[in-house]
Amino acid sequence: MDLDAFVAVHRPEWIRLGRLVDRAGRPRRMSAYELDELVELYQRTATHLSVIRTRSYDTSLVDDLTNLVTRARAVVAGAPDPGWHVVGRFFAVTFPLAVYERRWWVIATTLGSLLVALAAGLWIVHDADAQANLHTPSAVAELCRSDFASYYTENPASSFAGQVWTNNAWVAATAVAAGALLGLPTLLVLLVNALNTGVVGGYMASCGRSGQFWSLILPHGLLELTVVFLAGAVGLRLGWSIIAPGPRRRVEALAAEGRAAVPITLGSALALAVSGFIEAFVTPSGLPTAVRIGIGALAWAGFIAYIWGFGARAAAAGETADLDAARGGADLAPVV
Repeated sequence: MDLDAFVAVHRPEWIRLGRLVDRAGRPRRMSAYELDELVELYQRTATHLSVIRTRSYDTSLVDDLTNLVTRARAVVAGAPDPGWHVVGRFFAVTFPLAVYERRWWVIATTLGSLLVALAAGLWIVHDADAQANLHTPSAVAELCRSDFASYYTENPASSFAGQVWTNNAWVAATAVAAGALLGLPTLLVLLVNALNTGVVGGYMASCGRSGQFWSLILPHGLLELTVVFLAGAVGLRLGWSIIAPGPRRRVEALAAEGRAAVPITLGSALALAVSGFIEAFVTPSGLPTAVRIGIGALAWAGFIAYIWGFGARAAAAGETADLDAARGGADLAPVV
């Protein structure tokens, strides 16, 4: 089958169905003929979708038709209030699947960031000139003696949790949104974050406080840094969709990645709220170090298991992470 010819022949029907679905928001304005036409076009388009799914690798086309058929089915079948359904779908499908589909980008971003942080830490530890030039000896002494540890206790835990969550959510959202500028600002955000972590860790190691550094970083940092790396990966992929859009036009590729970035940003904010709670209430607590790190590791492992489990299951079921599917879809812009 010539897919291009198939799309060209049936595109007017899909456009017409989209318009009828939009009009169905006020069914009293629709004639009996239009209602019959809506049902007929819905059935045809569902058949078209089945055909295209077996013959096309154009995921954008499949996603757009899936969204259209989903909207039409809701109108034809008379779907109930989807409010709770949308929330449930977000946590069970949309967010974990969107992250799962970008897992290799996340892994690559994580490895790259960790390598930069490790290199910066080793540089500080083994280069006396770097130690002396980046910060004054007195500042380093204060960092090792009290500043690093007091950062987690100088403010009330409740306000500190809100402050940390706001800052981290802003960094994550910035890393995602900056991807629209070819991903270059996203690279800068990741680089600054990795360098800061590595340099501080290097100074703490140089004064014999590496144990304190890890005991205070790991409880919340496992989850927090994972989410930051996730946001960076999404931003980089967003930028890459402009550089290498594949068979789609650049605006279509950017729009598809942008729609996927929305639920990832929302889900990341929720995960950062958990890491912020741990940073404020667990990291500076009097619990044994092993227990504090164990709590952080458990939260991190739970997040990874959630993403991998729900994401892989949704992918195997042929679900889409496109936000339009969760809220009822939008116009069939990429096909028109």
